[in-house]
Amino acid sequence: MDENFLSDIFWSVIKQNWWIFLILFLVYALFSILPLIIKQKQKNKKFDNINKIHSDREIIIKLRKLNPKEFEDYVSFLFSKLGFDTESVGRAYDGGIDVIAKKDGVKHYIQCKKFISSKVSVSDVRDFYGALIDKLSKGKGYFVTTNKFTLEAEKFAQTKPIELIDSYKLLDYIKLAEIDNEKYFKNHTNKCPMCNGYLILREGNYGKFYGCSNYPKCKYTKKS
Repeated sequence: MDENFLSDIFWSVIKQNWWIFLILFLVYALFSILPLIIKQKQKNKKFDNINKIHSDREIIIKLRKLNPKEFEDYVSFLFSKLGFDTESVGRAYDGGIDVIAKKDGVKHYIQCKKFISSKVSVSDVRDFYGALIDKLSKGKGYFVTTNKFTLEAEKFAQTKPIELIDSYKLLDYIKLAEIDNEKYFKNHTNKCPMCNGYLILREGNYGKFYGCSNYPKCKYTKKS
């Protein structure tokens, strides 16, 4: 049997069964390349998680660098982005109520603690609750901190109309509100020319406008 005859038989088999060889090649390629693709995706996911952690840490670090009044203004801005009509009141209220947030005709009260290493104690939360008792009807209190709450503080709040927002939950709220933190921190020097407070984007009967964070003490406004 000569070589030409064998060659003819070989190519004849290839032509008749080309699809089988194509499938075998694709299967080989799939099992060779797929593990590499999966490995790369896992690697990218790992880097994405690292970048996310780094980004979250940067946000908390920047918030902790704010002074207490600036942090109150940030929380007021955050809740305004979440659909509340906010009013920064600071020390105008006893018990450390820093922001009043209204939504659907209901008032909610917010206390802010810009802590770096200290945890919010049960006495802090208890004092806040004491300030809320005579004010709450349908609303609730929000206690916001850049750090954590003690276990005793968490247990105390479990049976009270108070939501504790630590640094981790604060990040969730920030993402929910879709705040551009880079833009905010870059422009948070947008101060009120009347009282040196901060201008916060609000929405009224005639559309959006910038109002002073020290309202109602300062009633300066400007168009958005």
